[in-house]
Amino acid sequence: MNPVRPFMCYVYILKSEKDENLYTGFSFDLKKRVQEHRRGLVTSTKFRRPLSLIYYEAYTHKEDAVRRERYLKTGMGKRDLRKRLRGGLTG
Repeated sequence: MNPVRPFMCYVYILKSEKDENLYTGFSFDLKKRVQEHRRGLVTSTKFRRPLSLIYYEAYTHKEDAVRRERYLKTGMGKRDLRKRLRGGLTG
């Protein structure tokens, strides 16, 4: 008997290798969404390529993921994220 696997939601952070800026997004299919960004199919990151996936979080509830994405896009959320990633981004 196979247990039912819940769907996952992802909050992810991309880093532009062009301008060093970070982009925060949300998706149900992380691999597909990152590929869309890398191919230039996403308007908000189209001219910021190449992009690297530097961080993601997985959630089982969409509401939690959406709340987290919104928080990470605030000033306080960006500061917290940079603290968390410090060292990993700068060596």
